[in-house]
Amino acid sequence: MITLRPAEARGHANHGWLDTYHSFSFADYYDLDHMGFRSLRVINEDRVAPRMGFGTHPHRDMEIITYVLGGQVEHKDSMGTHDVIRPGEVQRMSAGTGVLHSETNRFDQELHLLQIWILPERRGLEPSYEQKAFSEKERQGQFRVVASPDGREGSVTVHQDVTLHSALLGKGEKAEYTLTPGRHAWVQLARGSATLNGVALKAGDGAAVSNESTLVLTANEPVEALLFDLA
Repeated sequence: MITLRPAEARGHANHGWLDTYHSFSFADYYDLDHMGFRSLRVINEDRVAPRMGFGTHPHRDMEIITYVLGGQVEHKDSMGTHDVIRPGEVQRMSAGTGVLHSETNRFDQELHLLQIWILPERRGLEPSYEQKAFSEKERQGQFRVVASPDGREGSVTVHQDVTLHSALLGKGEKAEYTLTPGRHAWVQLARGSATLNGVALKAGDGAAVSNESTLVLTANEPVEALLFDLA
């Protein structure tokens, strides 16, 4: 079963410097029917104006993944981390017992990113940070692991039974994924248009998947997609 979450049905707020869409309930957007999917709690698609950003703020007991689609984001945190995240790079921050951080677009180009929150396997983890790059070649034509519980294939390590894949597809190209019985998936189309087992998806759409054994994503035009394999 595939349940579509259309892009236009998401929560939306435009703060001038920040134009944001929420796949699940977040901040002032509250919808009991869309509180998350399995351990996936937040997918926010954010566009941040040049020289603007999120000032220092706290998090705890959450696995936070930043996935940049365009521009660059500068990250600073109370663990002493100071990094810049670019397209093709995946950042994972485990907030655990508590961390302060800021995310700023201090550059001249608009920042376009996905902010992803995943509930951790347990509360009270030690805060930690990780960032890795994945080339277009690695992700072209296939679902490439970019985050996993065991850090396999050079992915970042997420403290939950979730595996995140990234795929880049050219027009007419297909990527296939086998879902283990009892597992679920969420597919987020970051750009382009495609079909997922025949279900039409456009940029910003999400799809909740249960009771499916094989997923086939077929691109109608160049596509960037994320696939979460969830318990």
